[in-house]
Amino acid sequence: MRKPLVPHRDLMRAQLAHQAAKLMADGSITDHAIAKRKAARQLGADDTHHLPSNEEVDLALQQYRALYQHEEHPSVLRSLREEALNSMQQLTQFQPYLTGSVLSGSAGVNSDINLMLFSDDPKAVLLFLLKNKIEFESGEWRLRISGREETVPSYTLTAESGIQTHIVVLPESARFSGSRHPKTHADITAVEALLAA
Repeated sequence: MRKPLVPHRDLMRAQLAHQAAKLMADGSITDHAIAKRKAARQLGADDTHHLPSNEEVDLALQQYRALYQHEEHPSVLRSLREEALNSMQQLTQFQPYLTGSVLSGSAGVNSDINLMLFSDDPKAVLLFLLKNKIEFESGEWRLRISGREETVPSYTLTAESGIQTHIVVLPESARFSGSRHPKTHADITAVEALLAA
């Protein structure tokens, strides 16, 4: 029995995902959009409208690391998760959640840590950082909360190791929105379990 043919578009998406993953694993690219555009250029598909999703690239990145970086990657990932846990424990009063590549396991040497904090007082995290003499850069992040586009405070902390932690501060109501999934959002207990596994 003949296998059904894979549509050309799906094959191109898979090739682009794997090329973008290779660029992220081997180089200093941490931004999915940049990696996808560069992969499209390298594969002669600059004008494609069928770029893979970030999730497809992350899956390809996990596969790449398992094949080609299986010796060094676990210790890199562990140190990033330990750094994340330290920051989360420091910021425990804001019910932190770990998200992104450090949680998914696709993070590498140049990856950043992404945390979500919750507070109805937008200045509470800022005051906490100042009071505890934690160096940071402040900014803003636009995202959709309960169906509305909102601008929320963000902070970037840089550890002595050079690892950067990006924090966004969401209102308390966002913590109970039901949009978090264990695969994409981990609280302190979940990160401790990951490290203990």
